Amino acid sequence: MITRIVKMTFIPEKVDDFLKVFHESASFIRSYPGCIQMQLLNDIHQPNVYYTYSHWESEEHLNHYRNSTLFREIWSKTKINFAEKAEATSLTLVS
Repeated sequence: MITRIVKMTFIPEKVDDFLKVFHESASFIRSYPGCIQMQLLNDIHQPNVYYTYSHWESEEHLNHYRNSTLFREIWSKTKINFAEKAEATSLTLVS
C-alpha cells in the first residue's frame, strides 16, 4: 500500500470553484480500482491550501488512475485554479 499526499495552493477567489469540482469528483476517485481511501484536508492557517490524502493498493494502481481519462478531466478543471504548482509525494509506511 502507498499513501499519496498532494498539496494544492489555490487562488483565494477560486477555492469555491475547486471545492465544487472536488465534491463532484470524489466518489469517482474513491471508487477507482485500487483506491482504498481518499480525503481532503484544509490547512488551518492558510485557508486556500488543501491536501488530498489517499491510500492506494500499489503504485501501479495510482499510476493507472493518473493516466486515466477521469484524472485528466478532474485535473484540467482543478489546476486552472492554482496559485502555485501542486506538490505531490508518494510514501510507504515504515514498520
